[in-house]
Amino acid sequence: MPELPEVETVRRGLSPAMEGQVIARAEVNRPDLRWPFPARMPERLNGRRVMRLRRRSKYILADLDSGETLLIHLGMSGRMTVSGDPLGRFVRDHPAAQKHDHVVLHMDNGARITFNDPRRFGAMDLLDTQTAEQHKLLAVLGPEPLGNDFHEQILIDAFRGRQSPVKSVLLDQKVVAGLGNIYVCEALFRAALSPRRKAGNIAAARVGALVPIIRQVLSEAIDAGGSSLRNFRQADGELGYFQHSFDVYGREGEPCRTVDCTGQIRRITQSGRSSFYCAQCQR
Repeated sequence: MPELPEVETVRRGLSPAMEGQVIARAEVNRPDLRWPFPARMPERLNGRRVMRLRRRSKYILADLDSGETLLIHLGMSGRMTVSGDPLGRFVRDHPAAQKHDHVVLHMDNGARITFNDPRRFGAMDLLDTQTAEQHKLLAVLGPEPLGNDFHEQILIDAFRGRQSPVKSVLLDQKVVAGLGNIYVCEALFRAALSPRRKAGNIAAARVGALVPIIRQVLSEAIDAGGSSLRNFRQADGELGYFQHSFDVYGREGEPCRTVDCTGQIRRITQSGRSSFYCAQCQR
């Protein structure tokens, strides 16, 4: 499933074609994805101007001039791609319609935004903009890791007394929003912390040091266009390439990249997910 860097990369790619532009026609080709689309969705989108395109955790939010916000979740295989932008920022002509093109937004500037999702684990909903943060999907989220509300004391307080492994705590969206398996593995490697360590047993100084490390990993991934492992594509259809910079994720049995370390990357399963780490470097 796309994590924060992938979703932010898509948001940035959509922004030039959508922000400030009018949805001339919304084409909805099925009644649902993960759950049913909201009632009269095409009519509620037609003719509406996108005032702002933002991200909250792994959700893209398009604030409309109608006072509603279109919430978009890519799911496991969803892609949002742009074609035919007359401003010249995208070189792709409009492609032929595909089987899994479930929602297509025809913008009045000539751009076409296509949501394609073969596995249909993605989702869309329409929310009241003023109360959007109270939506059941958004209200439970913790602070954004790249925002000012995420700081050392927040993380220290969240770890205090927790006997769960540090990796599980960082994946808890109530603790910090948007972090996923890939980037938690990478951040823990840079922090020299084992994913097995109980969160509550880590010294406050080491917990606090995780904050800039998490920010750095996410920022580097965004700059690289995210990580393309299976289905992820940027809004222009190109692959991300941060996967070429992984220190531990997916590198089971390969040598650790830390200078003078003779260890190999191990893989263990935690809560049904693979954790990759170096047992020599990460304690």
